[in-house]
Amino acid sequence: MNVSSTSDIEITLWHTWALTVTHEACEYTKQKFNAEKTGGDPVIPSPNLDTDLVMACDRLVDRLIKAYKNPSGSSCNTVHNEEREEKLLERCPPGHEGTKLVDIPATILDVSSAIITWYLPDALTDATQKEIWVASDLLAPMLEESIKVDGNWRTNQRWFKPSSEDDVLTPRCINVSPAWFQQGHENQLDPQVSASLKGASSKKILKAIATAALRVMHPEQYWAGLRAFGSLGEKAQSKELPKMSETLQYWASVFNSLSVISNQQTPNHRDHLSIPECFDILTSVGNYSNAQMNVGGAGWEDGWLVVGKD
Repeated sequence: MNVSSTSDIEITLWHTWALTVTHEACEYTKQKFNAEKTGGDPVIPSPNLDTDLVMACDRLVDRLIKAYKNPSGSSCNTVHNEEREEKLLERCPPGHEGTKLVDIPATILDVSSAIITWYLPDALTDATQKEIWVASDLLAPMLEESIKVDGNWRTNQRWFKPSSEDDVLTPRCINVSPAWFQQGHENQLDPQVSASLKGASSKKILKAIATAALRVMHPEQYWAGLRAFGSLGEKAQSKELPKMSETLQYWASVFNSLSVISNQQTPNHRDHLSIPECFDILTSVGNYSNAQMNVGGAGWEDGWLVVGKD
């Protein structure tokens, strides 16, 4: 399947890839969002999309439209300057003007009125959440091996809620990727499939409606992701990397890595290795109460699905 971005760069996606169906769902979501925003004609979904996926896209569009129409300004600047940020935090610590609790779809704008965060509560259908939950349960054996006594906060056991008989998933954290440069391996010329995707259950754990959200929120980042996977597919074939070729069949997101985090509390932090101009996506799934997400720099609390620039 050949697709073209707005820059007329042709991208080749294999017909058998899950990402090909994801792309069709993303195009439907983008077209429906534009129609809802401008009052255009109804959009007919592709016959290649099943009913559950169309319903998931429709729910997502509804939350995207509501968030788009509910902007909130902030003093954030997405350009990273550590010295300047330290001075600003000292003068204006998070919450100095009071905390704003948000429980409806909304967006945060930076000082230039660009959207830097989308907040989409209840964006996932029950069917989508159930699918993610079942897929996450398949990762339990790998989750159990991920925590360290003296690791950084991302894997340090003190930040995870102790296991109980009521827990369906082990409180842990793992990363999965169809292609990345693994730590501790020197002189590695080609990216490899992460160890967590080399098990027998790997085919069943990869589906993401969040990619459709990115198609609306950040088209340039979306097309960059598609181009990257098109190139990975060609490289896996030309360099005879069978495991990568197999994994790419089932990878359904334009993001090249995914973190599965169970029952973790995190300190306030910023990922300084992320690109300020791009979005990260955080999705919460499961039955819980009194969960909060604090976007300290903007004075916001709560979240899910949260899409933001770090």
